Amino acid sequence: QVHLAESGGGSVQPGGSLRLSCAASGDTYMVNCMGWFPQVPGKEREEVATIYPGTGVTYYSDSVKGRFTISQDKRNTIHLQMDSLEPEDTAVYYCAAGLCEDASNWSDVKDWGQGAQVTVSP
Repeated sequence: QVHLAESGGGSVQPGGSLRLSCAASGDTYMVNCMGWFPQVPGKEREEVATIYPGTGVTYYSDSVKGRFTISQDKRNTIHLQMDSLEPEDTAVYYCAAGLCEDASNWSDVKDWGQGAQVTVSP
């Protein structure tokens, strides 16, 4: 099994910045990609950023490209630096680890993090 632990998040005004972190433990050999999926009430989780820890290849959705940066500082720990935040970015952000066929095509999620609230308001 893979286990994910998230940290970070909080509240910020529009234009501000926040940082999320996610550490994976356990059977991490079972995954080849990690990413972030924000969710708002009444909607499904939506992939916004994915990274292949083994190669550093990244993917961003159009909604966050140029504002968010996904990175890793250890083989199994990733971060999401969120800059120029907008009210539309408000959501609970879930970290995921699993198997990807390519950068934006997740075939299996092995585990989800507990979620981190990000609130952007004046």
